[in-house]
Amino acid sequence: VDRHVTYREIQAHLGIDMKQINQILHDHLGVKKLCSRWIPHNLTKGQKEARVKWCQETLKRFNSGSSNLVYDIVSGDESWIYSYEPETKQQSTVWVFQDEAKPTKVVRSRSVSKKMIACFVSKSGHVANIPLEDRRTVNAEWYTTICLPTVFSELRKRNKRRRIILHQDNASSHTAQQTRTYLTTQNVELMSHPPYSPDLNPNDFFTFPKIKNQLRGQRFTTPDDAVEAFKNEVLRVPSSEWKNCFDNWFIRMKKCIECKGEYFEKQ
Repeated sequence: VDRHVTYREIQAHLGIDMKQINQILHDHLGVKKLCSRWIPHNLTKGQKEARVKWCQETLKRFNSGSSNLVYDIVSGDESWIYSYEPETKQQSTVWVFQDEAKPTKVVRSRSVSKKMIACFVSKSGHVANIPLEDRRTVNAEWYTTICLPTVFSELRKRNKRRRIILHQDNASSHTAQQTRTYLTTQNVELMSHPPYSPDLNPNDFFTFPKIKNQLRGQRFTTPDDAVEAFKNEVLRVPSSEWKNCFDNWFIRMKKCIECKGEYFEKQ
């Protein structure tokens, strides 16, 4: 059985009208079409517990997001920007019977023309975009000599003593001893992050999906052109949306606790 089959394909094969197809599928077979829920990782019990603990501690420290300390947080992450992204979530929909669990898909990387960019944001707005030049992936040397210095320089342009709480995931370049040493010399506090938790990272649940969806379907001659388009779109995001993003971050923490550390549906 092809669970990806469309209404029009069924109509062409059976030669009946849409109303009859709808009645057969929903009233007689009791099926509905759902998108696969993409999950980054099959979480272990320990990983779920770590997610819950992190959320509880972060909510307590920042008073569920109402503390002014939230404005000191700068969240950064890297992502591949593709010259062309054709697939949409809707294209992965499948027919599911009423008693079946919602389908899932583990996210897979794609091998197309691409370039990586680091993006840093705060509740006050976008901070910086730093593309990787002549490199394939991020390493601690690039992160501490090019990327982070650019970010901190931008943040402390008006106040050299500004407090910075850096939020990042657990990529090797982020957790390397060279990175930790550099942050100490810059008087920057490092905020922890639970493993396998892109749903709790502002760039992963807001910035990258939002901007990439706006660029989806457009063809760029080179990855550099795609990165430039990404940077331009980020600058167009109004300040109110960055504020909402960080407010939603703390709502997501509460949701994670309610779900006992499991990944949760987009709210």
